[in-house]
Amino acid sequence: MGIYDISVTDASGQQYKLEKYKGQPMVIVNTATKCGLRGQFDGLEKLYEEYKDKGLVVLGFPSDQFGQEVGEAADAESSCRMTYGVTFPMHDIIKVNGKEAHPLFQHLTANTKGFLSSGIKWNFTKFLVDQNGEVVARFAPKDTPASMNKEIEKVIGA
Repeated sequence: MGIYDISVTDASGQQYKLEKYKGQPMVIVNTATKCGLRGQFDGLEKLYEEYKDKGLVVLGFPSDQFGQEVGEAADAESSCRMTYGVTFPMHDIIKVNGKEAHPLFQHLTANTKGFLSSGIKWNFTKFLVDQNGEVVARFAPKDTPASMNKEIEKVIGA
């Protein structure tokens, strides 16, 4: 199964397939509004603003697997939009590790290696997917969104 076959649910409860973004590069990130790294929302929004005209989409997936997210997807989305000015698509709260991990994160981790293992170690693990749906890079939680610019520019041909 490829990434475009995977269904996700946005923060308003609408389900769709990632095929919607076929032909567009994607930055996919697991987020948490109460995480110490939440300042990265600003950097992710800057990436989105800088590259969206070249097709890049940033997709946020809140996860409470590390105990740092509010209770409901709508609350997480509201916090992201109100506190951080996020305009990129936010999604339902999901699991990113273990047997109950969302198929998207199963796919992303199966196609990349993290430090020591492929599992998600913390919030704000970021994945860059090219226009063909291939996972081309993985960035650690402490890697800033700005540190992704070089790889993003390679993917978009800037």
